[in-house]
Amino acid sequence: MRTTKKRAAVITPEIDKIISFAKSHSPHVAIRHINTIVTDKNASKKIMEVYINRFAKKSSGLTRTKALGSRDGDGAELVDISLVEGEVVATPVVAEKKPAAPKKTTTPKKS
Repeated sequence: MRTTKKRAAVITPEIDKIISFAKSHSPHVAIRHINTIVTDKNASKKIMEVYINRFAKKSSGLTRTKALGSRDGDGAELVDISLVEGEVVATPVVAEKKPAAPKKTTTPKKS
């Protein structure tokens, strides 16, 4: 996410706090806490399904800021905020069931 340096300084610790809270509390309590801060329901779902497992072994330092230069017009310093690479989370693949082949019905031959 691209934003100004001042805004990134405020957002970065909040992201770490949200993910750490979700790791240390029950899912019900964590989702309620996340929804008080973040208004997007998909964000709380992604935190609970992906980021808790990805950052299971990391306790802090979950975000990275990279300087991009200054913005044209007002000269504000821009940075790019991203999550650091954690463990690769393998999502379980659900195999699709193939429909059973239709049974051949044999009719008795008349002799």
